[in-house]
Amino acid sequence: MTPGKRKVAVVGVALSDCGRLDTVTPYALHAQAARRAVADSGLDRSLVDGFASAGLGTLAPIDVAEYLGLRPTWVDSTSVGGSTWEVMAAHAADAIAAGHANAVLLAYGSTARADIKAGRRTAGLSFGTRGPAQFEAPYGHTLIAKYAMAARRHMHQYGTTLEQLADIAVQTRANAAHNPHAMYRTPLTVDEVLGGPVIADPFTRLQCCIRSDGGCAVLLAAEEYVPDTAKPPVWIAGTGTTVSHTTMSEWEDFTTTPAAVSGRLAFGRAGVTPQEIEVAQLYDAFTYMTLVTLEDLGFCAKGEGGAFAARGRLTIGGDLPVNTDGGGLSACHPGMRGLFLLVEAVRQLRGEAEEGRQVRTAGGRPPRLAVASGTGGWFCSSGTVILARD
Repeated sequence: MTPGKRKVAVVGVALSDCGRLDTVTPYALHAQAARRAVADSGLDRSLVDGFASAGLGTLAPIDVAEYLGLRPTWVDSTSVGGSTWEVMAAHAADAIAAGHANAVLLAYGSTARADIKAGRRTAGLSFGTRGPAQFEAPYGHTLIAKYAMAARRHMHQYGTTLEQLADIAVQTRANAAHNPHAMYRTPLTVDEVLGGPVIADPFTRLQCCIRSDGGCAVLLAAEEYVPDTAKPPVWIAGTGTTVSHTTMSEWEDFTTTPAAVSGRLAFGRAGVTPQEIEVAQLYDAFTYMTLVTLEDLGFCAKGEGGAFAARGRLTIGGDLPVNTDGGGLSACHPGMRGLFLLVEAVRQLRGEAEEGRQVRTAGGRPPRLAVASGTGGWFCSSGTVILARD
């Protein structure tokens, strides 16, 4: 195959154990997810010559690769927050297409919940307090406060309501109800969401992501290996990545996120439009993230995210099912969630989700096109991946 011309497919995906895990290490979760993903692919692990990982604390890919018994000749340790995994997937796809690798394993594992429970705080709420960030950190302007500011600006500028934000949490929980592995499955109402304690105005507790333990892995491979795989391929159709800001003073418009750039690039490179997408997996650390990412990816006009997401549109039976596993708001959120978006998107395209959670098109078939879009920091970075099945 001519270097630079190879098509790239996701050939294996898997979750590690997730939820409440008090007796495992992040390394063990990496290994569990990696073994399962390789087994899911049906390929021999000896074909894996690329590896990418990033995580909270000191989980450098060289350490994790050694733990997994890998000796990769291509490696990536990009760390741009929650969008890291979509960015890594883009890097890996480019490397495989160029002939620099044949099969790249992306892996993640975190015991974020167990660490907090045991008093082992391994990560702060910012990318650091050096440089320009030193002028914000002393005032307690941490991650959640920055998201809250952005949400309030959207509400002021476009009339987005508290009820519209809360309804996103309600719909996400409705999707989680069909996922036996989700941490929280009990149905919610808008009143229950709004009646909870305020964490950072306008976010109540149920509009903020949960904290869990867990991990997952995704294996990408060149097209010549696809005939040997155990599952139908899910092709990388297009990717887009970008970074924006770290200090709020450098963010030009609180109502427009870097997904507006990464999405435009990914859709353009894939040659498809948002209106062709049948299922979407979007980073949802807070309800506002879902709303504004829908706008910036082009599913609706700027300012119309609240109305677009209403009336059950985001549920599994809705017009655009979003976060079909229950998302970070209800299913799992072990520190960084970007790789979970890719796993769920692939499973939906393969038609592998549990009964009641599998999205079906008008013809009763699984969806053909999906988007996974990750956000890092406080809208500091974005990676968007368009996925397609044959």
